[in-house]
Amino acid sequence: MSAPTLAAHLACPRCEQSLRQYPDRSWGCGACGLGFPSLLDIPCLFAEPAATLAEWRGRLQFTLEKLGHEAAELQAELQNPRLRQLTRDRLNLLNRASLDQLKRLRELLSPLAIHQAQAALATHLALQTRLPGDQGLTTYYSNIHRDWAWGDAENEATLRLVGGALPGRNAVDSLLVLGSGAGRLAYDLHQEYAIGLTLALDFNPLLALVARRAMAGELTELWEFPLAPRTLAEHAIQRELIAPEVVRDGFHLVLGDALRPPLTAASFDVVVTPWVVDILPEDFRTLAARINTLLKPDGRWICFGSLCFGQPMASQRYSLEETLAIVMDSGFAEPDVREDDIPYMCSPASRHGRLENVVTIVADKQRSVAIPPRHRALPDWLISGTQPVPLLPAFELQAMTTRIYSFIMGMIDGRRSIRDMAKLLVDQRLMSRDEAEPAVRNFLIKMHEDSQR
Repeated sequence: MSAPTLAAHLACPRCEQSLRQYPDRSWGCGACGLGFPSLLDIPCLFAEPAATLAEWRGRLQFTLEKLGHEAAELQAELQNPRLRQLTRDRLNLLNRASLDQLKRLRELLSPLAIHQAQAALATHLALQTRLPGDQGLTTYYSNIHRDWAWGDAENEATLRLVGGALPGRNAVDSLLVLGSGAGRLAYDLHQEYAIGLTLALDFNPLLALVARRAMAGELTELWEFPLAPRTLAEHAIQRELIAPEVVRDGFHLVLGDALRPPLTAASFDVVVTPWVVDILPEDFRTLAARINTLLKPDGRWICFGSLCFGQPMASQRYSLEETLAIVMDSGFAEPDVREDDIPYMCSPASRHGRLENVVTIVADKQRSVAIPPRHRALPDWLISGTQPVPLLPAFELQAMTTRIYSFIMGMIDGRRSIRDMAKLLVDQRLMSRDEAEPAVRNFLIKMHEDSQR
């Protein structure tokens, strides 16, 4: 049997037709004509790649500006002649590390700047795809150090649980890790087991570019800033990030959206979802059907993580029992389930490491289910601009809150006291006498605290 090819597993995220690779290693769709660039040799398979890469460039710029701002603030604090020498040593360490980290991130992510084509924002919106607003470039930055520097205990425990759930036969032709993060689990599975093709998909270019370098045997040095440093010297530590050995043939990194995966239906023997199903902004019922469509007949789904659903609706924050019932309703046989305590983010430089109780769900595809509709990140009234904006209860509350806050801000003139401002709120019939003064005080407390951060 011939080795599985990457092209056989990739599909256009816009029209879902097969992709082709060109001599310059970029990808394109013959059906809709859309071209997909690569970051180095990592395909960027977003439904509107130019707009998505532009968003990532914006988030990179924000990250760099934030580091520069932090370094400037540290430098300003260092001008204080009354600083204790130990404090001065710590601030100098953080200042040097922040400035050096800025340079290293700019160099590491320089491939993002290559793709400066004008982003088709209108198309981006019409396709109803967008990066999650709460996902910055460094949201999962600590995962990089866990995967490639100090996380052996956690990485080995994860490999044991997930690898032990692979089908009990000699080889797996194709394995997908959906939401692969910094890539260590996908790498370990590919190195440890007889897998023909492993595809690691994530949407964060920082994680993917670090993983690419590490697996190629290229050393990357980045700074770790532990949340709870054990010592002064551990407030900033330069880590060496590299894989134990070069990844063997058949391993592929892909940048794409797990909610609109650029993947061919029924093309994988195994799909692994590590620490991802409970953080995606999509009902688990829809996601489970989406996983089903990616698997071959009799394929296997291995779901691994803490199952701490973060959906805004309580009805979609599922218990383990509900999760298992949904899996079976989505075309899978009754799953095997186990729960284990494993180390979680136990940096040797931080006091914040802990044990995490993780659930491993192993479910075999029993039947196909209806293909779920494409994920819609935004409602139609936001896309078209022609439909009435609905008067949602949350909008009404926000409008009233904004009106009151704007009124309070307008009263700040350097002369009025809190009581003076509260009286004006009562006179305008915005609040009762009992509500006004506490409301003004609480708002100003928040403003004061924000100004100190």
